Amino acid sequence: MSVFVVTWNLNKERSNYSHAREEFLKQLNRYENTSDPGLETVRFVSTSSSATDIDTLLRQKMDNNDRLLVSKMNRGEYQGWLDTGAWTWITARL
Repeated sequence: MSVFVVTWNLNKERSNYSHAREEFLKQLNRYENTSDPGLETVRFVSTSSSATDIDTLLRQKMDNNDRLLVSKMNRGEYQGWLDTGAWTWITARL
């Protein structure tokens, strides 16, 4: 299993933003994941899938004005200031 950081921005100008966000999060929740309460559009995902697989699945719920980044985290090659719960979840999986 690997841990990926997934960050996105959905176009808020669309008329159905709330519904689009809900559908995107349903898609994201197909993976085991956690979040930091201070990072609204960031999730940490644990999966045996690749970054390409995650991107392909999530982009099904996005349009051309939205943005997405999926990046694999490597043991010993990350640093940051996150909620303790998020760090505990990440380190248990790397």
